[in-house]
Amino acid sequence: MNEPLAPPGSWSTSEGIPSLERDLLLTERDFSRIRQLIHERAGIVLAEHKREMVYSRLAKRLRHHGLTRFSDYLERLERRPDAREWEAFTNALTTNLTAFFREAHHFPLLAEHASGRTGGYRVWCAAASTGEEPYSIAMTLSDVFSGNTSKFEVIATDIDTDALARARAGVYSIEQLSRLDEGLKRRHFLRGKGRHEGMARIHPEVSQRVAFQSLNLLAPSWGLEGKFDAIFCRNVMIYFDKPTQTRILERFAPLLKPDGLLFAGHSENFSQISDAFRLRGQTVYRLAGR
Repeated sequence: MNEPLAPPGSWSTSEGIPSLERDLLLTERDFSRIRQLIHERAGIVLAEHKREMVYSRLAKRLRHHGLTRFSDYLERLERRPDAREWEAFTNALTTNLTAFFREAHHFPLLAEHASGRTGGYRVWCAAASTGEEPYSIAMTLSDVFSGNTSKFEVIATDIDTDALARARAGVYSIEQLSRLDEGLKRRHFLRGKGRHEGMARIHPEVSQRVAFQSLNLLAPSWGLEGKFDAIFCRNVMIYFDKPTQTRILERFAPLLKPDGLLFAGHSENFSQISDAFRLRGQTVYRLAGR
């Protein structure tokens, strides 16, 4: 992958949807226990109607271990609190809905905010998923600083280690780029050749400014140093209950610079959850009292 991404021709893709085989036993008691465990581990609140999703996502783990009953799988997990299977369990039940420049109105505001800075600019993307959001942030900042990528850094975290592995690779199908501006694609992506035909990779000048790391927002320590000019926590709080949302927002406040910005998802309202922030614009917040 070493050519600038040229204007595309006809881009299309199709995905087969696997059929769901009902060969595993999931009882109501199992489902309740799964809901409790993922809430304890990751703060995720699974609604009653998510039973089908739980079955389809965890079925792969049961088959991997040669099990036919969810109760046996859960017994294995609880017998070994430090087992690596907990990571696979959490990854399976984490939802990763993302796209490049999703909720596009945020990025011009980010650019305007960053352009007024004389020093460096730091962003924490608290739900990196497979990388589209932190790379969108990095591309925006690269354009703001005229390609001088040393002027900014993006810390990108997520609880899902499988998603983070894909994010670090920075490789996406051409179809995933279909809605992006042609100039942006030429500046920030490389087109795949040979066995990578039909794929594109984030340009190294952009990807090197994004640091990915595993982080559970429920962990007692996040291990993040310094303050941030902006924090993106979009479409994450909707998976938590109100007490968890409040605790996380209270922990965000001291990590944000006095004039920093906190970006939320389109269906989230942080001012109704915490007194630490006040609304600045459409799903964008400042620290209260600023």
